[in-house]
Amino acid sequence: MSAATRSRTPDRLCAEAVDLARSAAEDAAAPGVVGEHVSLVSEGDRVVTHYFEAKEPGYRGWRWAVTVMRASRAKNVTLAETVLLPGPDSLLAPEWVPWSERLRPGDMGPGDLLPTEAEDLRLEPGFTGEDVPPPNSVVAETVPPSHDLAERVEAEDAELTERRPVDATIANGRGAIASLAEELGMRRARVLSRYGLHAAADRWDESFGAQTPMAQAAPATCATCGFLVPLAGSLRQAFGICANEFSPADGHVVSLTYGCGAHSEAAVMPKTPKPAPHVFDSMGTDEFRLRPARDDGSVDSEPDGTEDLGHS
Repeated sequence: MSAATRSRTPDRLCAEAVDLARSAAEDAAAPGVVGEHVSLVSEGDRVVTHYFEAKEPGYRGWRWAVTVMRASRAKNVTLAETVLLPGPDSLLAPEWVPWSERLRPGDMGPGDLLPTEAEDLRLEPGFTGEDVPPPNSVVAETVPPSHDLAERVEAEDAELTERRPVDATIANGRGAIASLAEELGMRRARVLSRYGLHAAADRWDESFGAQTPMAQAAPATCATCGFLVPLAGSLRQAFGICANEFSPADGHVVSLTYGCGAHSEAAVMPKTPKPAPHVFDSMGTDEFRLRPARDDGSVDSEPDGTEDLGHS
């Protein structure tokens, strides 16, 4: 209803029908829960809504709204609608949000299933098996008309069938694209789209990126840390996995620009000094005097000038 329509002067007969409106509210509500008349609003020509205070427990600030009206040139006022509406200061429940938007990381528990939408922007079709290779391709479904080769292919198909179940919806030929993709580990219905890849990268960088307080105070980045485990694919250019049990990011995907105080080269502890082992010199000689020295400090010697080496 526009502001111009609501600003009209209320119809006099409809505005005076307070008792009729109260009676209608009491019929719709439980006994004794309809309070005082609060206000009235003109909804249009000969249409007025009366508001009564609601005293139901748990409905603080709500109001009973009773709309009355009368026909043109009629004297009788009739009832149009009765409803319980929230007021400007009423207590309301939070706005309803679909479960897919309410879900947060960590909400999943054992046994819970999280379905993904068919048009999830984070995913795109992977290998579908719908591409048909050229007839002369090495992965073509048809094989050259060679009896030996045909027999070998049939034998290999039989061996593969015994080792694993085969999807009946996809060709079972050895040269079929679906079969070849399964052997190479590429048979996934959907893979990460570019949007999903960027969304994951932004989420990881927000948790363990260069702008976090831990990285700002780190002595070096994860790109030079020995505890970094590189990822495969294009993500290895910007992310890795921390393998340091003392790091706050242990087991998490971290940006190469992230860092913490547990960097492998941040502070290398010096080795404990060890004393040098005792050295025994087995090649040198020591001189020992066989006779004690005289009082004058000389040593007894033989007449020929040689030392007495023990002769009496």
